[in-house]
Amino acid sequence: MTNIMDYLKWRGDIIISDVSPFNEVDSVILARLAYLSFHEIEMDKIETIESIANKMKDLDISLFRYKKDKDFIINLGNSERFKNMKITNYTENNEKENEKQFSAITIHTEKNEMYVSFIGTTASIYGWKEDFNMAFLDSVPCQIEGMKYLAKVAQEYQNKKIRVGGHSKGGNVAIYSALTNPSLQNRIIKVYNFDGPGFHKKFIEKYGKSPILEKIESYFPQDSIIGRIMNHKEKYSIVESNEKGIRQHNLYSWKVMGSYLINSKKLTDASEIMNKTVTNWLEETTSEQRKIFIDSVFELFYATDENTFLEISSHLSKNLSIILKKYNEITDEDKKIISDMMKLFMKSYFSEVLVQEKQKYITRMKQLTKKEVAKV
Repeated sequence: MTNIMDYLKWRGDIIISDVSPFNEVDSVILARLAYLSFHEIEMDKIETIESIANKMKDLDISLFRYKKDKDFIINLGNSERFKNMKITNYTENNEKENEKQFSAITIHTEKNEMYVSFIGTTASIYGWKEDFNMAFLDSVPCQIEGMKYLAKVAQEYQNKKIRVGGHSKGGNVAIYSALTNPSLQNRIIKVYNFDGPGFHKKFIEKYGKSPILEKIESYFPQDSIIGRIMNHKEKYSIVESNEKGIRQHNLYSWKVMGSYLINSKKLTDASEIMNKTVTNWLEETTSEQRKIFIDSVFELFYATDENTFLEISSHLSKNLSIILKKYNEITDEDKKIISDMMKLFMKSYFSEVLVQEKQKYITRMKQLTKKEVAKV
């Protein structure tokens, strides 16, 4: 099934204009662009997508975050639609000790428009820890960095309208930066969140009536898990994917037709169950309980001295021994909190599964004719 790579072949020779205006598939592409390995090349202050492609084409594929990224940037560099777009203000600010993982670029899509693209979660353990910290912190470092970054580039290019977007955590940062920069909201054309998580209730209560919400749209694949975590106030669309489960989070799996993402009528039962499970879990626990639980679990991973979960699994036997030893050092009180929190999550999950199965049964029974019911 067709995806953004096919779109580059179909529409790559058509420049952005009144005849072929900027669209949601263009936005997916620029959100993915933030993930590229800019840190592996020497960046000039002003680049173009074509110049970036020329610098990256000889990089070993192992240096890219996803194996399709190399073909992606090469195709972009050959595309009339994208190759002359300027790229500026690349920044990367990762701090393991502060559990901050942040990167962003600005793409100048047209003479009077630019697209601010925020990176999502990478493979680093501390990057994932920052995601989980959203469950108990009012704001996390990448969100604050995003707010400051948007304000900075908006000040630097005062004559330009702005689109803001990102995938996964990057989508969350895109929304956060737009909501927390009220003075820029008149210049913002649209905010795109591609399967990024939502926000806790306190944040929604504070910004839930902001006029910028009308310009924010989230896009979730049918089996969305990450994007359904916590609360959303903005409108959303459901997108078809050629993958299943968590693999639908991959933007390369999203189906495209022409200049549009192919929409689905509804989210799957699995997505709805996970959303309700996490919502119930958050409502039934305190911020302090969630902090102790998340901090304790990630301390186990940190004890391995590995940088990614893939590295942990690559030396699984050794790392399991380290994790078990570290777990035995945790206080009995914290062990109880970990156990209770996991039990509560599983209880909530299986309760939602039962609710779904009961609802399916009721629906099936209603669809049966009286004769078929009698047979049952």
